Amino acid sequence: MSSKPGSADLSVSAGEPRAGGLKPLFAALFAGAKGPLIGLILLCLVLSVSTDTFLTVRNILNVLDQITVLGIMAIGMTLVILIGGIDLSVGSILALGAMVLGYVVNPDYLGLPIPAGIAAALLVGGLCGLVSGLLVTVAKLPPFIATLAMMSVARGLANIITDGSQIVGFPDWFTNLSIVRHFGFISVTVGVMIVLGVIFAIFLNYRATGRNLYAIGGSPEVARLSGIPVNRLTNWVYAVCGVLAALAGVVLAARLDSVQPSSGFGYELDTIAAVVIGGASLSGGVGSIGGTAIGVLIIGVLRNGLNLLGVSPFIQQIVIGVVIALAVAADTWRRRAK
Repeated sequence: MSSKPGSADLSVSAGEPRAGGLKPLFAALFAGAKGPLIGLILLCLVLSVSTDTFLTVRNILNVLDQITVLGIMAIGMTLVILIGGIDLSVGSILALGAMVLGYVVNPDYLGLPIPAGIAAALLVGGLCGLVSGLLVTVAKLPPFIATLAMMSVARGLANIITDGSQIVGFPDWFTNLSIVRHFGFISVTVGVMIVLGVIFAIFLNYRATGRNLYAIGGSPEVARLSGIPVNRLTNWVYAVCGVLAALAGVVLAARLDSVQPSSGFGYELDTIAAVVIGGASLSGGVGSIGGTAIGVLIIGVLRNGLNLLGVSPFIQQIVIGVVIALAVAADTWRRRAK
């Protein structure tokens, strides 16, 4: 029995470890991302020639800071796209998680400690994701429709919490998580993104459950007949995506020292784009955390470079749109060729 290139066959998804060695490890972590990696290198070369400030240490660290929110969200979106789904609600869940955090910790509202606010935000995000999963698995709604509905609901809830008002002011130690660079180069929030990327890369490549996600994306019915709990894993994936979106809201709150219900507009498009640019297939079963990291870097580096070159934000939107279209077209051509 065969499966999609880049997806797990049933023997691997049953728990067999991958072969050892650096080459198989690199191939697993960056499956389908050779083209995006070459594109990232070329992009960096062009920008390094076009502007003197691009390759400076300060600018590279700024790029890492700027992609943290997108990077955390893209990890969850990778899991969703691997199983053949899509999640349009992540931007709204980000806003909802951030507003829950602000409401819980602000002295004008509940005034509880920051850890309580973070826990509440992650819980709400996970519940939103779980509801989306249940709409897909139980109500049998297409993922597009289920998450579109959740996008509207989460955005409405984010506005209801404070009647559309923003919440400003967090403790200095909390905002320092995204400002202070430890060891001279890495902030806590960037470290969280990197650690999460490593954890989920290991999970997808070396755990049976992670390999099962590839099998579900390759063929849900074959995966079900093989004994894989498709519905349970689907619910779990959407819940994790919701938790990570809410965590991204917490990180954004630390960066901005404020939360507002309008946060996250358009983030779902950037998140999906980062995953697809990184080599994942919208039809499911193909993708990797390493590839997603490259996709996130491409978007971050492209935006940073265009800013350094003084390109209008409106032109930047057009450029990003063209890149997204090319990435999806490349995915379509790749699938037809195979």
